Amino acid sequence: MGKTIALRRLGKSDLMVSPIGLGCWQFSRQKGLSGKYWPFLEASEILEIVKNSLEGGINWFDTAEAYGSGESEKALSEALRILGKSKEEVIIATKWMPIFRKAASIIKTIGKRIQCLNNYRIDLYQIHQPWSFSSIKAQMRAMAQLVREKKVRCIGVSNFSAKRMRKAHLELSNLGLDLISNQVRYSLLDRRIETNGILDTAKELGVSIIAYSPLAQGVLSGKFHDEPGLIRQRSGYRKYMGGFKPKGLERSRGVVNALKELATKYDVTPSQIALNWVIHFCGEIIVAIPGATSSTQAKDNTGAMSFRLAEEELLALDEISAPFKI
Repeated sequence: MGKTIALRRLGKSDLMVSPIGLGCWQFSRQKGLSGKYWPFLEASEILEIVKNSLEGGINWFDTAEAYGSGESEKALSEALRILGKSKEEVIIATKWMPIFRKAASIIKTIGKRIQCLNNYRIDLYQIHQPWSFSSIKAQMRAMAQLVREKKVRCIGVSNFSAKRMRKAHLELSNLGLDLISNQVRYSLLDRRIETNGILDTAKELGVSIIAYSPLAQGVLSGKFHDEPGLIRQRSGYRKYMGGFKPKGLERSRGVVNALKELATKYDVTPSQIALNWVIHFCGEIIVAIPGATSSTQAKDNTGAMSFRLAEEELLALDEISAPFKI
């Protein structure tokens, strides 16, 4: 049995989700270009990650076609099947990759998505990136067709600017539907949505923000500050990112130190403080999807929903991370 967590409405839909879901990119099992980003996870490890997420109160999972060319979708659905979860008990979000494709591909490939998910329903179907050979209007029309055919329940986008999000919202409104969400990067170390119009536009339109990389790929855990050589032991491209280099770690040290202080006060981890800030600072409009490559990390993620930072603590973290708004 999972813990009872106060759920949040996703956009204007009837989808009620836990403030934290599980991002499933790491289930790619090193298939495809994007799959090389993470280490290979055995099916038994994936099962434990999903099990601990569910037991901790998470009720939704975010995956994508691009995550190992469907490998993540397959791994997730197999774990849910083994755990005896019905399609009514969980919420699944996945994504269509538009690069080098036209909107017709949305219709043509939905059967493959359903197959990879082993007939678990697609509660939220998202346009993964803004780059396509087709217009936003054409993409939204194709997505709307899938809703009418009851192949997906709700429509979202990912990595859309404020202008593109507004366009997608308008096109769906003309079809009698709502844009439910925009999945974007957001953390204490990447707060650009607060200044580039995305957050303000989402609030105006009633669109939820799904925050990916809410721990800045693990930087906010503090482990790389404590042991900088740890990143060299990691597989994938992450070790080459600026945030993990000495200058990047030094720039974020003040934020991480503040997280550590609050973690001591609350008897939790710095990661849990960082996640708690993400899901509370801007109100219920933001939900987060941290990943997990171990059952321990999955438990850590869910623990971020077990408390709430005081208003003055939220504001203190806001102040110290203010340079990351630009």
